[in-house]
Amino acid sequence: MKLLRYGEPGRERAGLLDADGRIRALPEALGDLAAERLSPAGLAEIAALDPASLPLVEGEPRLGSCVARPGKFICIGLNYRLHAAESNLPIPTEPVVFGKWSSAVVGPNDDVEIPRGSEKTDWEVELGVVIGTRARYVDRASALDHVAGYCVINDVSERAYQLERGGTWDKGKGCDTFGPTGPWLVTADEVADPQALHLWLEVDGHRYQDGNTSDMIFTVAEIVSYLSQFCTLEPGDIISTGTPKGVGMGQKPQTYLRAGQTVRLGIEGLGEQTQRFVAAA
Repeated sequence: MKLLRYGEPGRERAGLLDADGRIRALPEALGDLAAERLSPAGLAEIAALDPASLPLVEGEPRLGSCVARPGKFICIGLNYRLHAAESNLPIPTEPVVFGKWSSAVVGPNDDVEIPRGSEKTDWEVELGVVIGTRARYVDRASALDHVAGYCVINDVSERAYQLERGGTWDKGKGCDTFGPTGPWLVTADEVADPQALHLWLEVDGHRYQDGNTSDMIFTVAEIVSYLSQFCTLEPGDIISTGTPKGVGMGQKPQTYLRAGQTVRLGIEGLGEQTQRFVAAA
C-alpha cells in the first residue's frame, strides 16, 4: 500500500494511493497515520478495505508528511561509503546518530526555509524507515519485522550550524522545515529489498546525487537493531538512513542553496518530492 496524508497544514486527512495513482480518502474513523495505526494490526485494517469503495479525492491537494506526529525523528550520518569519501572522513565503525526536531517535519512539496543568516544550506536525499512494531534490544535478523514501511526524506542541513558552531550536529539539522517527508509511506511488503533502491536529487534541473542504497555502510536492519539498543523504537518513529555522494558540501567548489531555487528528489518505488527554497521570514 501507498499511504499518505492530504490537506492544509494541521488539517490533513489520511488517504491511500490506488492502483491508478488516484488519492482515495480513508474513513475518518480510522484516524491519522500515526502511532498504532502504523502497527501490523492497524495496517491490516486498512489493507482489508477495497480501494474502489473509498471516496476519490478531487483535484491535486497538498500532501502533508506521510507520518503524523512522529515521536522520534532519528537520523544516521555518513552512512554511504562514497559520501564519507567526498566528505574526507573515515568510514564510521558505528552509526553516527543525530536527531531532527518535530518542527522540521513538513510535506514533501512544501516550501523549505533557509534560516536567517544561513550561508551553507545543503541537500540530502535519504531513505526513510518508519517503525511499525515496538523495537527494544532486537537483533539484526528480526529487525526488519519492526518496519511498517519506507518513504523519501530530504535531510536538509545547514553546514555552518552543523560543523562550525560547536556542540552536536543537531542545530544544523533540525531547523524548521528541514525534514520534508513523503509523498507516501510505502508499506514494507512492497519493498523487496531496501538495500537495492536507486535514489537521486536535482537542484534547478541539475542532477547532483545519483546513488543506490547498496552503498550504505550500515544496512536498514543493522540501523534498526543498533538504535534499539539505546532507545525503544515505537510505531510512527522515523529513521532517516543517510545520503549518497553528491551533496553541496562535497562539490568543488562547494555549492549551497539560495532562495528561489527548486530541489527535486526521489527514490525508486517510493515517489518524488519537489521543494522551493525560500528565505525565512
